[in-house]
Amino acid sequence: MLVRPAAGGVTVRLRVTPRGGSDRIDGRGEDANGEPHLKLRVSDVAEKGKANAAVLKLLAKAWGVPRSSLSIASGETGRNKTVAVAGDPADLKARIEAWLESLPERPK
Repeated sequence: MLVRPAAGGVTVRLRVTPRGGSDRIDGRGEDANGEPHLKLRVSDVAEKGKANAAVLKLLAKAWGVPRSSLSIASGETGRNKTVAVAGDPADLKARIEAWLESLPERPK
């Protein structure tokens, strides 16, 4: 499950590529264990939190939530991250899953 209910909101697993040329969401992916994640690229470098800030800004815009409701729950210094979104868990889960369904399929 990509979007998981959590205390006070939901969490979403990410795989982030810093210095990826542009800020964009590349769609869904799976890790070696078959766990789903959302693939993102950001143009910022992974130093002093610049890439993390770009990730949160990109997701806030895509999901239509305030930037202040997003935080990095785990993986702050790695490519694999979990982002927490504060708010009503049922509403957020439905909104983000509907957004995920609208993503175009990308070749693997």
